This record gives sequence, structure tokens and C-alpha cells, in this order.
Amino acid sequence: MENKEKNKVEEDKKQRDSVEDIPLPEVTFATFILSLNTSALVHLGELPEPGSDKTVCDLNLARHAIDTIAMLKEKTQGNLSKDEQALIDNILFELRMKYVKKAAG
Repeated sequence: MENKEKNKVEEDKKQRDSVEDIPLPEVTFATFILSLNTSALVHLGELPEPGSDKTVCDLNLARHAIDTIAMLKEKTQGNLSKDEQALIDNILFELRMKYVKKAAG
């Protein structure tokens, strides 16, 4: 293997290892909803795309993320704690308001 290729392989391995060292949050309903919220905010152009400082507004993808959260709210009705219910209600309200403002122009 050439020196250049070998260095590239070693660099890729270091990068993967450093990503694997990042502690991930516990998977809970709240962290899942917050992840979808972040995706919607990125698609609304409110947050930069991962790995970039660039913001891009894609209303179709934003609507899809919002609709996914709304579907989860409907399917989990009566099975959420008060905190989980408040979280999903507040996130949906905020995202819908941001979506309407962006869609209007």
C-alpha cells in the first residue's frame, strides 16, 4: 500500500474512533422527539445543516418531520407522562408556528 493510501486509511480510522467516543444520550421518548424537532428546525432553516454552517429551508422535509411528530402524538395518546405530553405539545406548537411563518414568506 502506498504511503498516501496508508495515511488516508489511518486518518479515516482515527476519525471513526473519535466519533465512536462521543457519548450518546439515553434513548427515551423525549430524546427521540427532540431529535425529530432538531431535524425539523434544520429543514426550516433555523439551524445549520450538520457538518456545515449553511442553513437551507426545505419546507417539504420540514412538514414531513412535523407530521411525524404529530403522528407519534396521536399514536401515543393516553400513554405519555405529563412531561412527555407537554414536550410534544409545545414542540408541535412551536414548529407549526415557524412553518407557517416560513411558508407565508
